[in-house]
This record gives sequence, structure tokens and C-alpha cells, in this order.
Amino acid sequence: MPSLFIKPPGKDAIQVALFKRITSVGRGAANDIVIDDPEVAEAALTLTADGATWMAEALPGTDLLLGGKKKRRAELGAGESFAVGGTVIEIRPETAPTATVKATPIKVTDAGGSQAGKLAALQTLHDFSRRLLGGYDLPRLLDALLDAIIEVTRADKGFLILLEEGELRIQGARNLDQQTIEDAVSRVSDSIIAKVVQERAPIIVSDAMRDESFSASESVVNLKLCSVMCAPLIHKGELLGLLYVGNDSVVALFEPADLEVLTVFAAQASLIIANALLVSDLQEETVELRRALEDKRFGEIIGACDAMLDVFRKIEKVASTDISVMITGETGTGKELVAREIHRCSTRAEGPFVAINCGAIPENLLESELFGHVRGAFTGATANREGRFQAAHGGTLFLDEIGELPPQLQVKLLRAIQEKTITRVGDVKPQRVDIRILAATNRNLEEEIKSGAFREDLYYRLNVITLHLPPLRDRGEDVLVIARYLLEKFAAEHGSKVRSFSPAAVKAIRRFTWPGNIRQLENRLRKAVVLADRSAVTPSDLDLDEASFEAVLPLQEALEVYKSDYINRVLERNGGNRTKTARDLGVDPRTIFRHLERMNTDEEA
Repeated sequence: MPSLFIKPPGKDAIQVALFKRITSVGRGAANDIVIDDPEVAEAALTLTADGATWMAEALPGTDLLLGGKKKRRAELGAGESFAVGGTVIEIRPETAPTATVKATPIKVTDAGGSQAGKLAALQTLHDFSRRLLGGYDLPRLLDALLDAIIEVTRADKGFLILLEEGELRIQGARNLDQQTIEDAVSRVSDSIIAKVVQERAPIIVSDAMRDESFSASESVVNLKLCSVMCAPLIHKGELLGLLYVGNDSVVALFEPADLEVLTVFAAQASLIIANALLVSDLQEETVELRRALEDKRFGEIIGACDAMLDVFRKIEKVASTDISVMITGETGTGKELVAREIHRCSTRAEGPFVAINCGAIPENLLESELFGHVRGAFTGATANREGRFQAAHGGTLFLDEIGELPPQLQVKLLRAIQEKTITRVGDVKPQRVDIRILAATNRNLEEEIKSGAFREDLYYRLNVITLHLPPLRDRGEDVLVIARYLLEKFAAEHGSKVRSFSPAAVKAIRRFTWPGNIRQLENRLRKAVVLADRSAVTPSDLDLDEASFEAVLPLQEALEVYKSDYINRVLERNGGNRTKTARDLGVDPRTIFRHLERMNTDEEA
């Protein structure tokens, strides 16, 4: 690697290795080589490597003095010199430097040209790492990496080749002018790449056409390659890809010192590229998850199982009407969320949505909560007060847990729905209300009607359309989609570092039956987000150990359990009539009697 011998006026001579393809020279600190000479311009000239010679080109305001004549450009070889300002500059073959010279990005001290190149490579790699921390735009980062490696190895072009799904693909191709190379596949040697992949070691081919190993290679001959270096990118023992650089204009440009620089760069760049690819994959996964989530949501409701798709279809049909809807399902399945979605999609969306839990308010206060009261209606009624019916005027009233409504209030509710008027407690003047009624329950109201606990006429007023929400355990992959959505939501709310589920947690979420449904899932996830020590939630963070999961029964025992449950359901449907149950099931009546005897024995035990 050649160097410059520089003698400023009245100062000691200095010598610095030329390790870049294009080197800037001047008095300003931004130059690669800084000359302490007041007669030299801030930016004086550039030196461009062209094989065994260098092209010196003066910048505006500067003249090169060569043999006593002023020149703008001059082609120089080793041993030739020129002057700029009062400083004499000579190009010399590689020798040990005699002094220190300021340079950007490195300072050359007591090391030779090879050490300078290594330092430059590390500095450039450091700059690239800082850019990586500032953003994760993978294509731009890979281009920046190639530009850096071309600079430190003095190459004409560089290629980044990555291993994807078992195949090598060119992910970046750049030239000296920091432009993308078109048709990059046709610009690299398959035989050189194959050798690096096989041996997993860097190689340098100083003169490919004369190299015994590659001179007969079809790709080398066709490309008329002059000088090539290629180094593997290895991460955690696995081949990640290759860095490939070449120079077509100069024979034997690359030297062993250049390969050392490339090897140092490749070793450190492997980790950076692996991290950048990981971040890119995570970003793509996040986009895919969000896209999948949008495909599986209806407003604020998330789901893609057949039962939920049926619910979505019904919501679309009933929302634009004022038909009363009964929403059924276990506790925690999201009945109020469905009610809000019906309201949001309705013509009453601009009106209020008022919800009341009929099972959460004491019976002696429930009538006042529903219909309001006037001052003096009862002890403590110090002022007139609107009820929920009046508050929902022009909008939607959601009666949650309607099965908990006391019988005497069922009569008043029926009257209010039929006549669309309410009378406040202690008042005699009815008031007209314009509302839509939505109701929800986790009870079997048909059984409540048979027992006399719920009025049949009210049931049919409320239950024009039924929307049944399946339990979470019957919704398949919906549980995981909902869990991921809630995890992202709660992590943002609490500023948590949690970002994902561990594979074991995903398996546990799928296995657990979630008796409390979505409400229980929300509770566990919120706790996990706050208390988790790692970025991935584990089964222990969710309190899901082996004892939490439903035991797997032997097949014969499971059949007996199912058979017993099924007989009980048919008995219940037939009002306990054993003979009819036996006939419906196609079994001997004695089978039903023996079943009941076993049940009685178990209960006594």
C-alpha cells in the first residue's frame, strides 16, 4: 500500500499511508489528510487510485506545481512528487511513517499502512453501528454497509449476499459512486462464491485471470475479473452470507492487507446484519399480525371462528333496525362489547349508550335507577332524579344480567317497553322515551320461565333476535389473536418492556380452558405485563402451570362422562320423564334407572 511523504515549509516531514480509493487533501479538518500550511486551501486536491498510479486533481483555487509548471490534473506514480502551496508531496511505496498526520476518520501513528486500513475499517464499522441504532430501515442500512466496505477496501464495487431459505441471494450491490448496480447477479463469480461457502474462509484473488484456481472458471473468464475479495458472514456458527468486493479496472489491486481489513469488517458486520435482519423480521411479523388482526375484528370485537363470524353477520343486519336483541353467553364473553358495537353501527350512534347491570344494584334501589324518582318519593329522595331510561333517550339502553331482575320490576319494564313511557317513582305523570333496548344474560331464561322466575311475555319482548357468544375455549385460535392484541395494548398502557409470548406461553394459552373467558384472560395478561421480568411472557407470568390444565381422561372414562352428561340433558329436556328419555335415546328403560341410581349413590357418597 503506497504512502504520501509530505514536507510543509519550516516543519518536519510526515508520512501517511494511502488506504482509501479517493483521498482528500487540504488545510481543513474535514480532509482525509490535513496539511499545516497557510498557503494550502481548506480543500486543495484529491488523489484517486488508478492501479499503480494516482490521479492528482486540484480543486478550485489551487494549482499543482509539477516540474515547475502549474497543472490542474496530473497522473503520478511511485517516486514522483508535486507541490501545493509551500508543501512538497511525494508518492512512495509502502514504508514506515516518520511522523503523525491528522486525518479523518483516523490518526496514523506508529503503524504501517495495514494497521491504518484496519483502523479505518473499524471506525467506519463504528459509524455504521451508530446508524443502525438510529433506525431499522434494512435496505438503507445494507446500502450504507456496502458503501463503507467499498471505501475501506478501495474497491470499485461491492455485493452483499445473504443466505435465505437455503439459497444465496444478492441483497445489495453498490459501486464506487454509491449507486445501485443493476443486474447484480451477472457481476459476481459463482466459482469464487462457492469456494468461500464451502471453506467458510475469506479469499483474495489478486489477478483472477492468472490465478490457477480460477483461470479456467467460466464465470471468471466471462466477467474478465481482475481482482476479487470475498469473506463469509458467520453468526453463532451459522453462515449468514458473504461480503464480495471487486475491482475490474486494475490488475492485482487487492493485497493481503486489504483482505485483513475485509475480514475484520465482516466479522463485526455479521452481528450487526444479524440484528438488523432480526429487527426487520420482527417488524414484518408485527405488520402481518396487525393485518391479520384487522381481518379478524369487527369494530372493537376480535374473532374469526365460525360462531363469531355468524355474530358479526347478525350485527350488520340488526344494527340498522330498532329490533330488541338478546345477547347470551357465559360471564366474560364480551356481551357489553357486542351491545356497544350494535349501538355504534345503528342510526342511534350519535345518541347515548347507557348500560345498567340489573344484578349489581340492590332491589330496593333498582326501580329508581331504571325509571328515576321525584323529590320526597322516599326517604333520602331530596331532589328529582332521572333514571337510566331517560338518560338513554334518543339512544340505546343496555340491560345487562336481565335474568337478575326481580319479578315485580319485570312487570314495570314490560309496560315501559310496550308503551314507550316510564313513570318515575313517586310521580303520577308518565314520560315518553325513545330508546332501543338491548339485553344480556348468562342464564337460561327458558328454564327460568318454566320455574316462574322470569316472565314469558317479557322474554319475547326482549328476545326478538338472539346473539349467542361462544365461550373462549370454543373459539380456537381466537384466544391467541385476542391475547396478542391485549398484550400490545396493556404494554403500551403501562410502559412495559414486554413484547411477546414465549413458545411455552403460547402453548399454555391454547391449552387452558379459560373458565372466566376474555375477562379472565385480560386479568392474567394485565398482571403479566406489570410483573414480567423479561420481554417475553412465560407460563409462570400467566399463573398457568400443569395443575391449571384440564386433566386428560382415558378414552373409556371420557366416554362414560359424556354419556352420563348427555343422559342428564335429555332427562332435563323431558322434565325428568324416564320412560320418554329411554325411548328418545333408544335404550332399555332399565339403563336410565341404573344411571339415576349411580348418580344417587355418588351424591350420597
